[in-house]
This record gives sequence, structure tokens and C-alpha cells, in this order.
Amino acid sequence: MKPVMFGQLEPELQVNVRIEFDFDSAVISDTQKPKLAQLCEAMKPCDISLFRIAGHTDTSGTDAYNEKLSLLRAKEVKRYFVNECGMSPTRLEAIGLGERFPFNKDDPKAAENRRVEFQALS
Repeated sequence: MKPVMFGQLEPELQVNVRIEFDFDSAVISDTQKPKLAQLCEAMKPCDISLFRIAGHTDTSGTDAYNEKLSLLRAKEVKRYFVNECGMSPTRLEAIGLGERFPFNKDDPKAAENRRVEFQALS
């Protein structure tokens, strides 16, 4: 398995659409589905051939647990795009990054750290 590179861009270069999750959950809540539907409408017709869905957690739990939970979150969003949006699974890569890249560095257990983010790769 090749190592996954995850690059963080400077804030002024980012377009952030975060899909947030409840504590200890990989279930997409009803409040997040409108964001996913809107994102799908933008991603589906564009000429980008590969999007990375990166799952994240807060710092509650062990590193191993958080790695698994973050991957489950990314896979759940990928499943949504394939099943609900009709995107090809070959255009979506799901990875889990655990707790390594908190959105809120001042509060590593903050709810906004429990999320998935998107990168356009090619």
C-alpha cells in the first residue's frame, strides 16, 4: 500500500465545505445532507477525475480507534456520493487521517474537528 500524501493549503487558498459528524459516529446526519447534495451538484459535472475525501476526528479515543473512525466517515460520504448522487466510485478516494489535522487547534476535542474534507486531485 502506497503512503497517502495529504497536503494542507494556506487558509486563503482553501475552499472549505466541511461535513461534520456527531461524537463517536460515522452516520451522516440529516442536517449535513443538504451540503452534500449541493456539493454533489458541483462535483458531478466538473472535469476533475479524482476527488479525495479525507475523514478526521477529534482527540477523544485512541489513535487506532480514531484512524478507523475517520476512515469510516470518509467511506460513508463516498457511499452517499455513489448511491445518492450517482457519481462513479472511481472518481472518489476515501482516506482516514484520525486526529492529526484538527480544524480547531485550540480545542482538540471540539465538534468541528469531527469532519470530512475534500481535495480535487486531478
